[in-house]
Amino acid sequence: MEAVKYNPIGIIHSPFKTADETPLQTRVSNGARGEIELFPEYTHGLEDLYKFSHITLIYHFHLAEHPGLLVKPGHSDSYHGVFATRSPGRPNSIGISVVRLEEICGNILYIENIDIIDGTPLLDIKPFIPILDRQYATTLGWLADEFDGS
Repeated sequence: MEAVKYNPIGIIHSPFKTADETPLQTRVSNGARGEIELFPEYTHGLEDLYKFSHITLIYHFHLAEHPGLLVKPGHSDSYHGVFATRSPGRPNSIGISVVRLEEICGNILYIENIDIIDGTPLLDIKPFIPILDRQYATTLGWLADEFDGS
């Protein structure tokens, strides 16, 4: 199989300059704000996006190292398969975050609850659609003991 290549469609700007200061998930970002600078040639693709309250960002973990297939998340005492974690160190360094869309001005998107390092290359944007994205009868795997389900 041939290698798959993606070209960034924009750059994500955030207040976070290092991995250590970046929240682990949007849920714990405490309303941190950021901007997406969409490259001008993609601006027409934003048509009607303003009607959605939240968007899904797909991006490249450009600073992440791939530690291997077993990783130890910062909140865990043991190692887990990388595919059973949300670790940024992955075979293909692809990240996904759901953020609140506050405003669009031309090719700039203003977002809230960002958990992404400043300067991260953006690969795609999709509207977050709760009725389609929600799954029922799910399990939390090895994380079940860490979360109360809320």
